Amino acid sequence: VFALAGDSTMTSCIGLYLCPYACMCAREWVDIASSVKRNIFSNTTFLFIAPRVIQFTKWQNGNKMMGSLSIRDLGPGHGWGARVSGVGTSNIHDADLRKRLADLLVERGLIIFEDMEPSPTLQVELSKVFGPLKDHPTKSTARADTDLDPGIIAIDYKPMQMEGTDHGLAGVNGKKLISFLPWHFDHTYNDELNYAGVLRPLQIAPEMGRTGFADGMEIYKRLDPELIARIQDKNVLYTLDVRLTQMHFGRYFETYGDLPSQAGNLAEAATFPRAIHPMVWTRPTGEKVAHFCGFGAEGIEGHEDPEGEALFEEALQEMYKVITPFWHEWRLTDMVIWDNARVLHSVEGCDPKYPRTVHRTTIRGDYGLGRFEGGKKIGEVQRDMPPLALPDGVE
Repeated sequence: VFALAGDSTMTSCIGLYLCPYACMCAREWVDIASSVKRNIFSNTTFLFIAPRVIQFTKWQNGNKMMGSLSIRDLGPGHGWGARVSGVGTSNIHDADLRKRLADLLVERGLIIFEDMEPSPTLQVELSKVFGPLKDHPTKSTARADTDLDPGIIAIDYKPMQMEGTDHGLAGVNGKKLISFLPWHFDHTYNDELNYAGVLRPLQIAPEMGRTGFADGMEIYKRLDPELIARIQDKNVLYTLDVRLTQMHFGRYFETYGDLPSQAGNLAEAATFPRAIHPMVWTRPTGEKVAHFCGFGAEGIEGHEDPEGEALFEEALQEMYKVITPFWHEWRLTDMVIWDNARVLHSVEGCDPKYPRTVHRTTIRGDYGLGRFEGGKKIGEVQRDMPPLALPDGVE
């Protein structure tokens, strides 16, 4: 089927071609049979749709501007998220491409960018497609060695240097792992969330080391309605003390002690008021999002009692039952972005003998629902923190 609409001079038209495998839309002019040369086009955008694949190609003044932007689903069982290829330094500043990617993140919540140039410059430019960068809210978080922009943090796990101890490791399914992180959203401890962040790997473990993502909109739909009724008006208290040894709710791992390198985080955590975030929130587009985690959580606001603790634990365990995560296996040419107010993430961990390094940008944008306890600001409190659980003889 082919439809063509335009004025009598054919200076403005839209063409649509449909078959089981392809669809093509072109504005300003339409090339159907390859009989028309490309140099007649002034401003043309092609859209090719095949099963689970969308491709965009933009021509301007006879030049291919957008490359071939391919958008695919994550895979079977995931109706959210997307895989994208065809983004690079040659087209990252194209206005149409930038809008398409920004809209895609709002729609899908997670984008896996494949076959990217593994450069910090492209990582920063890609991040700016989705919003301005901001500095990370904590001083104790290591920054990447770059002067490109603020807020680029280095998440660097090196082979264990403290021989004879399992301190700093997590026990998961019978394995002792480094770099493991349970399900969480970023900046729980702050009154302001970041909208998103772009992860770029620099060192990858040869086995394990995956990052998991789970859509809070999907989690909400799968939760027991009776449970939702009990938690939808509840808020959770979070602390900057994110030591796994101090995680009280939703634990599905073992811990063996702390490391001296965590002292900076502990000292800074004492100066942060506890942050408060809702367990369920509603997006501007109307969808409900289940958005809570045990990582850094100290309980339900106003219910730091056995009843409240039981409810929070029940909610976490129910979430673990219904969650259907996507686990991403990293390549050095990947970059990944997710909507932090919608998508939870987790790090699988890997063998302590393997180094693992990623850089992450911090993109400004808040959902406006977080706050600090008592209206306090950072530095206006000095909270008592549990001491580090260090190996004997280590200070």
